[in-house]
Amino acid sequence: MTIAATTTAIPDAPAQTLVASFERSGYARVAPAILQPAEPFLDLSGEDIRKRMFLTTDPQGRELCLRPDLTIPVSRDYLASAQAGKPGSFCYLGAVFRHRENEPDEFLQAGIESFGRTDAAAADAEMLSLGLEATGHFGLAAPEIRIGDVGLFAALVEALDLAPAWKRRLIKDFNHKTSLAHDLEALTIATAHRRPEYQGMLAALAGSDRAAAHALVTDLLSIAGISAVGGRSVGEIADRFLEQAAQSVPASLPQEARALIERFLAVAGEPDEAAAELRALAQDAGIGLDQALDLFESRTGFLAARGVDVARIRFSTAFGRGLDYYTGFVFELYDAAVPERGQLVAGGRYDGLLSRIGSPVAIPAVGFAVWIERLSGCGRRA
Repeated sequence: MTIAATTTAIPDAPAQTLVASFERSGYARVAPAILQPAEPFLDLSGEDIRKRMFLTTDPQGRELCLRPDLTIPVSRDYLASAQAGKPGSFCYLGAVFRHRENEPDEFLQAGIESFGRTDAAAADAEMLSLGLEATGHFGLAAPEIRIGDVGLFAALVEALDLAPAWKRRLIKDFNHKTSLAHDLEALTIATAHRRPEYQGMLAALAGSDRAAAHALVTDLLSIAGISAVGGRSVGEIADRFLEQAAQSVPASLPQEARALIERFLAVAGEPDEAAAELRALAQDAGIGLDQALDLFESRTGFLAARGVDVARIRFSTAFGRGLDYYTGFVFELYDAAVPERGQLVAGGRYDGLLSRIGSPVAIPAVGFAVWIERLSGCGRRA
């Protein structure tokens, strides 16, 4: 993978030392361009990110942005390289740009992105282990560890007797708790039979393949000459239209199914105990969660093998990262003494992202980002 080296001098010596340790662990250092096309971030990170991005437009009318994170830029560069589709392990250190309250809008992030590994449980465990090494590098030896698993929730929803559109909607909203609660309520109360003038198209889209439906709607908007409406991109408009298609499905969620979802979302604690509780839940409900739980337990085993004290881990089935592209294991590390400082290291598995930005085949992917200035603050306190 050939990417030009950064020309920006970064004075943070501990951060440079951290990334050098990533390189020694086998991750090639890369430096994606600061100026990026805006559409992938808007389509993949959720509409809320628009108000936090620094946006501009080029002479051809294409919307650009200063990169708000490095996962998508590293992924795009990997797909554009000769290494695309092959296992690739990369690390980085660079500035990202987001509007933030009471914090600088430009700040440093380090991190790792790993593509193409098929040993998902071992790769997940390696990410959390390296994330813990990053906090230790800055003097925080025992951060608070929070983990979740989007894949477990997706497996639960897949096992339920629901229309495909509602399954997609619930999984999409998993990371947005207010939306998920609203959807559960809307499903429990029979969906209203609204009849907008485009009801026929909504009904047709509701049961179709998500990617094909999204492509159809974006093509129709493009043919109509629509590039943006009310600050929303074509991709965002298409997403909203597909959400309406999901809501148009005349279905209701039986109370027992809602109770099962809520029971699932209440499971929390140490990973091994949580896994046992989830197996009991699946057996009681007569649903198959074995494959997702086997992966979960295998990951816990790999973490223990790497010397991570799994009894310190706070797992919750309801824990998500607020980004639409996560598909499996997710985690965040905090300073237990000052949790309001915010996440110090965060990441997870995003197996669906590369297909959504142009890969013709699905490519497994997992990674994490390190908030350098927050970790540096921990070091100064220590």
